[in-house]
Amino acid sequence: MNSDTTIQLAHGGGGRLSRDLINAEIVSRFGQGPLEGLPDAATLPWNSKKMIFTTDSFVVQPLEFPGGNIGDLAVYGTVNDISVCGGTPKWLSMGLIIEEGLSISTLRHILDSIKTAASACGVVIATGDTKVVGRGQCDGLFVNTSGIGEAIDGFNLNQARIAEGDEVIASGNLADHGFAVLAARQNINIGSTLKSDTAPVHRLVEAVQEYACEVKFMRDPTRGGLASVLNEVVENRNIGICLDETDLPFSTGTKALSEMLGIDPLHVASEGRIVMICSHLITEKILTRWRNMPEGTGAMKIGTVINDKNRVTIKTITGGKRIVDVPRGELLPRIC
Repeated sequence: MNSDTTIQLAHGGGGRLSRDLINAEIVSRFGQGPLEGLPDAATLPWNSKKMIFTTDSFVVQPLEFPGGNIGDLAVYGTVNDISVCGGTPKWLSMGLIIEEGLSISTLRHILDSIKTAASACGVVIATGDTKVVGRGQCDGLFVNTSGIGEAIDGFNLNQARIAEGDEVIASGNLADHGFAVLAARQNINIGSTLKSDTAPVHRLVEAVQEYACEVKFMRDPTRGGLASVLNEVVENRNIGICLDETDLPFSTGTKALSEMLGIDPLHVASEGRIVMICSHLITEKILTRWRNMPEGTGAMKIGTVINDKNRVTIKTITGGKRIVDVPRGELLPRIC
């Protein structure tokens, strides 16, 4: 059997197979209106304002990992999807699919994490559902969350506005989440330096409302990592993006695990970071504001939009240049 007749694990990895599946089977049927362009959340009319609406499912293994667990990951992941679409998160739903045999103490711990994370983000768990399935059917616990938020005035996030000379910035170290989950799953001990970057980004978005009209794109680089996000931006466009390897923010632990396993960190997920494309006129203003916030201390300019046809490249430390492609297969399954 092949990818033309059956679903593979790689179809859920955020890379090329994911994109092909979604375009062929989802966009072809539902890709009109709010779903057009596949934003992280839909922007919908709501009285005299606009509502931001999103949904996500979380199947991470293990349920607990350095820096977080499936509970706070579910809250932050949904909050972040609303935030990077220019919204203030307000309400969440919580759907639990629990496997027979999960300990009550584990469930309590995860629910407490959900409560704490929701409180930290100022969102209310407004509705939900619980189902129990037989042993071996869901690896302990799956969580689905949907979120509703209010659009923040001033943002006009439209990839068609991105132009040569715009700059790419990241709010902090990239790829820590994917590598932390992988290390926990495989019992790889590289000390206490590597923890998931799982965190909310709503305050980072709210902090730059003053410059919203010059912000053209925001995304949290989850499945497929930075490479997938930026390749999506340039796809079928007469622009390219050039990164500078010396500017890419990676933690010591992520660099060590990347070199040990031969995995490109540009393909690995973050769960508490923003990748933004904005006018060069406001880059330093945003970086200064972010760096004065706990969740943005590692913010960096990492690249520039250039006159190049639909490709992402990177200037290497050695002075060369290589193409940054979208991962085809599933490098790290079940990381969110």
